[in-house]
Amino acid sequence: MEALKDLWNFIQKRKAYWLAPIILILLLIGLLLVFGGSSAIAPFIYTLF
Repeated sequence: MEALKDLWNFIQKRKAYWLAPIILILLLIGLLLVFGGSSAIAPFIYTLF
């Protein structure tokens, strides 16, 4: 969580708010990969692609 706080502080100080959606999408894709590879909902996620 400390890394996310540092990243958010960097975005605020540099006024780089355009980075926030990119980081959010990368986090969502990462969560999808984690849950898709090791859970019972994996077959349902694979049908989306």
